[in-house]
Amino acid sequence: MSTKQIQEAYIVAATRTPIGRSVRGFFRNTRPEELLMAAIRGALAQVPGLDPAVIEDAVVGCAMPEGEQGFNIARIGALLAGLPHSVGGVTVNRFCASGLTSIQMAADRIRVGEADVMIAGGVESMSMVPMSGNKPSFSPAIFERDENIGIAYGMGLTAEKVAQQWKVSRERQDAFALASHEKALKAQQAGEFKDEITPFDVLERSPDLLTGELNLRRRTVSLDEGPRADTSLAGLAKLKPVFAAKGSVTAGNSSQTSDGAGCLILVSEKALRQFNLQPLARFVSFASRGVPPQIMGIGPIEAIPVALRQAGLALDDLDWIELNEAFAAQSLAVIDTVGLNPAKVNPMGGAIALGHPLGATGAIRAATVIHALRRHQLRHGLVTMCVGTGQGAAGIFERL
Repeated sequence: MSTKQIQEAYIVAATRTPIGRSVRGFFRNTRPEELLMAAIRGALAQVPGLDPAVIEDAVVGCAMPEGEQGFNIARIGALLAGLPHSVGGVTVNRFCASGLTSIQMAADRIRVGEADVMIAGGVESMSMVPMSGNKPSFSPAIFERDENIGIAYGMGLTAEKVAQQWKVSRERQDAFALASHEKALKAQQAGEFKDEITPFDVLERSPDLLTGELNLRRRTVSLDEGPRADTSLAGLAKLKPVFAAKGSVTAGNSSQTSDGAGCLILVSEKALRQFNLQPLARFVSFASRGVPPQIMGIGPIEAIPVALRQAGLALDDLDWIELNEAFAAQSLAVIDTVGLNPAKVNPMGGAIALGHPLGATGAIRAATVIHALRRHQLRHGLVTMCVGTGQGAAGIFERL
C-alpha cells in the first residue's frame, strides 16, 4: 500500500446531480450555482451528524469559470447551500480534470494536517457557458512555434490526431460508443445509479400563447438524460465526421456536452471519531502528467502508471475504472496502450452516453466509483481522464 501520510483523508459522503444535455436538456435554464448548491446539500444530507461549522474550505472544479459560473462559484455555492460564513471557497481549473483535482487538493489539506473536514466538488453548465467560454482569445505566441499550435486545436481535432496515430478505426469507435449507451441503459434500469444521485427539482416555464400567462411546472429528475435506447451501429455509421473532412470522429462517438455537479466530503481520522462517521473510501493517490497538446487524449497513458506507483498498486489491483470517454478514439488508445481490462472500464457506461459536464466530471465519476466499489464489494477504483491543452490525471480510491 501507499506510504502513510501525516494523516489519511477519508470520503464520508459522495453524491452528484443527474447529468442533463446542454442547451436542449432539463437543466438548460438551471443556473450552475443551483446545481452546485444541490450537490453540496445532497452530500451534507449523507452525514447528518457532521457539524457544518467544522468545514474548513470548499474546493470546487469548474472548467469555464466565467459568466454565470464566474465570481468564485465555489464560495457562492457554499453560501447558497446554507454553509456557515466561516467556510471558505476556492474555484480550481484543470479543464476536464477540475473535479478530480478539487478532491486531490481537499485531500491534501487533510493529509498534511491543515484541515479535518473539507468539501470537494465540481460544477459545469455548458448550456450557459459554452465549451471555450464566451470570449475565446489565444495569445499570438501560441502560433510562433509548431509545438504549441496544438493549444489552439479544437478537442475534436486532437481526437482525430489520436485516431490516426494509434490506428483506431471508425468501426471500433462506433462499437465503443454503442456499448457505452447499452451499459448505461442497463445500469439505469437496474437502479445502479440510485446511491450516487441526488434528485433535482426542475422548474419549467412555458408561455400560454392564447392567454399570455406563464405556465410553471415542477418535475423531479433522478436519472442522466444522455443514454439513448435508439442508438445502433447502423445509425452511428451514418453520421458524418464533424472535425475533419475525411476523419472518423463523429458526434456519435464523442462525449456529450452537458450540465451537472458533484460533491464529496472528506475528513480526517479525528473527525471520523468526533462525529461518529462511517468512511466510504480512502483517497489513495493522485497524478497529473503533461502530453503534447495536439494529442491531449492520451494523457491517462502517462498519469495512470504514476498514480499506481504512488499507491503501491499494480494494474491488476484495480477493480473498477472510470475512464472519461471524451472521445471513443482516445479511450480506446488509452485502453490498448495501458493494457486496461475492458471489462473493468466504465461498467455502467461513460461520457459518450452519460455526458461530460467538463469541470464537474471528475467529482461526478468519483461518486460513481465510490458507490460502485461498495455495492459490488470491490476494493480499488480509478478515475482518470484526458485534459485539454495536453494533460492526463488519475486518482485512486480504496473502499473501506
